[in-house]
Amino acid sequence: MSESGAPRADSPVAVVTGGSRGIGYGIAAALVARGDRVCVTGRNAGSLAEAVASLGPGRAMGVAGKAHDEAHQAEVIEKVMAAWGRVDHLVNNAGTNPVLGPLIDLDPGAARKVFDTNVLSALGFARQAWHAWQRDNGGTVVNMASVAGLTASPFIGAYGISKAAMINLTQQLAHELAPGVRVNAIAPAVVKTQFAAPLYEGREEEAAADYPLARLGVPRDIAGAAAFLTSDASAWITGQTLVVDGGLFLNAGVG
Repeated sequence: MSESGAPRADSPVAVVTGGSRGIGYGIAAALVARGDRVCVTGRNAGSLAEAVASLGPGRAMGVAGKAHDEAHQAEVIEKVMAAWGRVDHLVNNAGTNPVLGPLIDLDPGAARKVFDTNVLSALGFARQAWHAWQRDNGGTVVNMASVAGLTASPFIGAYGISKAAMINLTQQLAHELAPGVRVNAIAPAVVKTQFAAPLYEGREEEAAADYPLARLGVPRDIAGAAAFLTSDASAWITGQTLVVDGGLFLNAGVG
């Protein structure tokens, strides 16, 4: 960042999908704070405009659309390249979980929506970033997984399966895109966002009781992990899933 506070012309550029609020916005804010320029995406143009205004003019831009839409994926990368000429970091944070209930009764259409948004969109954005910049210049990809992808997760089964797929996608891409591009994932437990509200709203103390650190996560907890995985401090890390769970898994199997 220059002495005036504005990003330099050669400042790194990050794309954060689902970045208008919650975890995605927290990550975007952390990257802007360290001097990156950031493009955030989201479905709601109004929320996206508010996020960009908060992140700062010249430091952020927004492109509205649905993450699983291939035309939107191409538009995002094209606009970033036209504006800033590079895509150093990609954070695949966009996700959905439209249904709660037993997996055995899940509507197939809902399952397809979960996989299109949570898995295939990540692959699509990675493909676009690779061909536009990262293949020749290197970079990082961070995929948002979940602890739900590491074990059985009653009532959010399709979501958990999609996040397990995201973890494997991370490993596959880390192998294929090395050595120039590092690909890692973050697996949070419950983080206090609008997206996760059905898992704790009205019962937060009860929901946090199994966490050794005695609280649920907040977006800055995940933002710190993303900032690390997109920095030179993690230069010898690829293909890994960083669990950020307040110690929840320490209690796995404790009855």
